[in-house]
Amino acid sequence: MPRLPDHPCAHPGCPRLAPRGRKYCEEHTGAHPEEVRSASSRGYDWRWQKARKAFLLAHPLCEECKKQGRYVVATDVDHIVPHRGDPTLFWDQGNWQALCHSCHSRKTATEDQRPEYRY
Repeated sequence: MPRLPDHPCAHPGCPRLAPRGRKYCEEHTGAHPEEVRSASSRGYDWRWQKARKAFLLAHPLCEECKKQGRYVVATDVDHIVPHRGDPTLFWDQGNWQALCHSCHSRKTATEDQRPEYRY
């Protein structure tokens, strides 16, 4: 079976190629630790699962779908403003919204096109 070709590194302005299965080239992998850390090490642990479940029980419908007059069961808790590792923003329930998986995936993909990092 032929090996798939490498693809452009996702780091803005990087001309290098990244191997299949990885988003960034060797040089930029370290600049994006959120891409290589496990979900639990990013805060999505048992405590998050418990809070997520309670939030979805209190907010059972997708907020984006409701705006369009559709009633779709919410499956994901979204951070309205991406927390990017900030624990205060991560746990701020005022920054949470209930979304269906489709809406959450669309929103996350849009945000990940041009992420903002603060160092």
